[in-house]
Amino acid sequence: MSITATMVKDLRDKTGAGMMDCKKALQEACGDYEKAVVWLREKGLAQAKKRAGRIASEGLIGSYIHANGKIAVLVEVKCETDFVARSDRFKEFAKNLAMQIAAANPLYLSPEDVPPEVLEKEKEIYKHQAMEEGKPEAVAEKIVVGRINKYYKEACLLNQPFIKDDKLSIQDLLNELVAVLGENIQVGRFVRMTLGEGGE
Repeated sequence: MSITATMVKDLRDKTGAGMMDCKKALQEACGDYEKAVVWLREKGLAQAKKRAGRIASEGLIGSYIHANGKIAVLVEVKCETDFVARSDRFKEFAKNLAMQIAAANPLYLSPEDVPPEVLEKEKEIYKHQAMEEGKPEAVAEKIVVGRINKYYKEACLLNQPFIKDDKLSIQDLLNELVAVLGENIQVGRFVRMTLGEGGE
């Protein structure tokens, strides 16, 4: 099957991937559009680790204000080029991220950002709870590990289940975006404001 320029353009518009990658994907998939998208994802995920070291100095600030006007979120999403920053997929990811933060109220970006003293305190609480339940120490330690992982899913943005599809974590969504757009993409700072919070 011959791959037309229109087919390549359609795939590029949909995925944001490079022209040559789109052409190759369509050739590998014998013109099957859905298989071409899968091929691009697989290729991109394999290269995501290589991209992690590349400088991400472009991007945008995603925002969300809840309908009642009492919760607002700003989140920084970074990429390598202005072209990707302007793509619909990138903008949609930033918007979804802002909505996620508004709904799920993460405290940290990733487990690495949880302060050691906070983590130690959580571990102490979970161990104490397990011992109070009459669990032997060896079992209590395993319970602590499980509960810490659950804590990460609640407190860390990248570990949280996506509010629109809880089978995916935010990290899964980020990996998918890197695979499709072919750039190093990072989530930076975020702030969530609730009206009246922190006041007298």
